[in-house]
Amino acid sequence: MKKLYSFTLLFLLSISVFSQVNGNLSGGFESNIQWYLNDKGLKDEFNNPTSHPDEPLRSNNYLFLNYNYKNWSAGIQGEAYEQNALLNLNPKYNGTNVATYFIQYKSEKLDITGGYFYEQFGSGLLLRSWEDRALGINNALRGLRVIFKPTSFITIKSLYGRQRTGFDVADSKIYGSDVEFDLKTLFKFQTSDLTLGFNYVGRDEKLDLPDQKFNDLTNAFGGRISFSHNSYYISFEMNYKAEDAVVQLNNQVNNRLVKPGSSFLINTGYSKKGFGVDATFRRLENMSFFSERGAKGNEFNDKIMNFIPSLTKQQHYNLANIYVYQAQPGVFIADKDLLKAGEIGGQIDVFYDIKKGTTLGGKNGMKIAVNASNWNALSGTFYIFNPQDYQTDFLKFGKKYYTDFSIEVTKKWNNKWQSAFSYINQYYNKQLVEGTDGVIHTNIAAAEATYKFTPTKSIRVVGEHMWADYDKKNWASSTVEFNANSKYSFYVTDLYNYGNDLEYQRNHYYNFGGAYRKKTTRIALSYGRQRGGLVCVGGVCRNVPESSGVSLSLNTSF
Repeated sequence: MKKLYSFTLLFLLSISVFSQVNGNLSGGFESNIQWYLNDKGLKDEFNNPTSHPDEPLRSNNYLFLNYNYKNWSAGIQGEAYEQNALLNLNPKYNGTNVATYFIQYKSEKLDITGGYFYEQFGSGLLLRSWEDRALGINNALRGLRVIFKPTSFITIKSLYGRQRTGFDVADSKIYGSDVEFDLKTLFKFQTSDLTLGFNYVGRDEKLDLPDQKFNDLTNAFGGRISFSHNSYYISFEMNYKAEDAVVQLNNQVNNRLVKPGSSFLINTGYSKKGFGVDATFRRLENMSFFSERGAKGNEFNDKIMNFIPSLTKQQHYNLANIYVYQAQPGVFIADKDLLKAGEIGGQIDVFYDIKKGTTLGGKNGMKIAVNASNWNALSGTFYIFNPQDYQTDFLKFGKKYYTDFSIEVTKKWNNKWQSAFSYINQYYNKQLVEGTDGVIHTNIAAAEATYKFTPTKSIRVVGEHMWADYDKKNWASSTVEFNANSKYSFYVTDLYNYGNDLEYQRNHYYNFGGAYRKKTTRIALSYGRQRGGLVCVGGVCRNVPESSGVSLSLNTSF
């Protein structure tokens, strides 16, 4: 931990130096510490107890400092993973080092950034760099970005960089340009918005393959249009990725299959007071895009260039997040039962408020939210044996990956009581989504009630149950949360896999803890078990192993 102490000292010294200079200084510190414990109650499928890692005390720590002076700004972020990173994070996150830094000049028309930066073109289907610490993702670009606004209705972006991977950068070069036209400003629309955009992304990675059938530089192009008028909106985006090696397994790049990729995305909706509907449709074909081709299939989302979240409802109940759909943009041709070249499907959300004073609405009204999603493989013809190949149908649905349907009813009874009830039905093709075996059907019921003692003091109780016909089968869950005031909160929760066919895996995944908040500082302490499986944020997921231990987190900013 000496490196971490030295790093903290350097951070505090930097604050004292910069604070003497005329300008604005901001920053923060985040630390997530886990002490893993032996837990003989957690056993694998072979009835062997799990054990803590060789180094049970682990932590992820982030120190960041930003300084602004007139049109100039600069920033630096250091990271410490001591003695190692939390379980199942990218092993490249190791030790203590400077992670990112930048210097930026910004005026009304010109914005220039050198160093590490984050960027997104359109919805991110061709390019998005971002940081998500819970998922262990930081794919910032190191290089140069220029944003130029020659007029009030035109924005031009150009960039060059190399993508961050751990404390290093990937062995490739990334180029990008984006231009967006704000036609509302140009034509002075009063009640409508209209934007038009085009972008280019190039990934240049040199490989030494015999008789290479694809170019080192992979070019990708995209276009988008977005329109809204009063309560109605619609957006449309298309992208094309030129022919490139199709990588099916991690670090296996060859000439066996060379194909282009494409994406099609449309989102539309309507909203007014008390009613809203939003629908999304997406088709992806061979749209995996990594800064190094061989990174395809890695479990850490390392070197990922684009952003392809699963377009399903982001559930806030524990049991609804056991079987979570993951977007399927890639190609995999294994055997006749496992053929994938992308995905096609969508989701729809409907929100409706029953008015106050009606029979159902009562004195305070009632809210109903309905969501449905459906995702399938692309239909087409697949050739399994040498040479591997495939041809897809544009708008034809193949085998089903995943469906879900949910309805949530929220009712405020008075100023103190509020309740909610949810029903969720899921179909999860584990064989196609995960490459393992089986199809799972679930029915989930959840009910919760919140009672407010005062505006800052409340208690929330949640009960959940899942009926599942395969895999780990039935689960039950309960949660109690207590907010003592604006500073202190406590919780206890338990997930019980009582229906597991393996008696020694009928585990309770219990957790209890609390948090303290004061201004911009939050400290949380908890103890319990981590259920193995997917942890998802915003439709992007990573796998975590089962574990037990004590967790401490600290987050502060200034």
